[in-house]
Amino acid sequence: MPNLNNFFSAKNIAIIGVSRDPRKVGHVIFRNFIDAGYKGRIFVVNPNAESILGHEAYSSITDIRERIGVAIIAVPAEFVVKVIEECGKKHIRDVIIVTSGFKEAGNAGLDAKLEAALKKHRIRCIGPNCLGTFDAYTKFDSLFLPRYRMQRPKEGHISFVCQSGAVGSSILDLATEEGYGFSKFVSYGNAMNTDEADIIEYLGKDAKTKVICLYVEGVKDGKKFLKIAKSVSRRKPIVAIKGGKTAEGAKATMSHTGSLAGAAEVYSGAFRQAG
Repeated sequence: MPNLNNFFSAKNIAIIGVSRDPRKVGHVIFRNFIDAGYKGRIFVVNPNAESILGHEAYSSITDIRERIGVAIIAVPAEFVVKVIEECGKKHIRDVIIVTSGFKEAGNAGLDAKLEAALKKHRIRCIGPNCLGTFDAYTKFDSLFLPRYRMQRPKEGHISFVCQSGAVGSSILDLATEEGYGFSKFVSYGNAMNTDEADIIEYLGKDAKTKVICLYVEGVKDGKKFLKIAKSVSRRKPIVAIKGGKTAEGAKATMSHTGSLAGAAEVYSGAFRQAG
């Protein structure tokens, strides 16, 4: 079973691409960790700043002496592979890549280079092209939407696995307003080497998760998904929504996370089989 603990409870994190501009994604993520009351250490990487919000800024991840639990990458797409190489030198095993501009934007060459770099350094990745992960208990909040734009839920027992950041943030915001409590939320985007099945398997063993909600546009490996969903749904209910059921929706999912939507009937049948 994949150990995804670092994505929800790493003891320290590095955010690569933290701008001094409060509107930029890297800065928003950094701010969210501070505002959430995250107890671990936060390292910020920006070669053009000495410090940001009172935290020393490092010019590269390799300049940080401490061992890093998870690196959150928010640099433009053309620099992501270089950053992964540096993370490999630093022996970082888990990364969240919020950057978009890969296969979903028709950039297959860059996508292949990123996949090869992750494989070479044996790095597990959530993303690319994702909103990030959130844990209501540990206050791990790598979601790149500021808190004034999207409310964060209180502690509870729902975990939400969502391929789409836009759908995920809307539902999370509404559910929080309605007073629902969450354990974990993960928007996994293009699912380069960690897909919906891996996350469901992990949540199946998570003591704080009693119900798993799933929004999916396209399943990466049907056989694997069926096997894991079948096994987990015997222990915990899985509530699934399939996006891209209409012709317009299918077109949108392709440009959105680079997923082939697949026939809705096939998914309905698979969901039924998996309980």
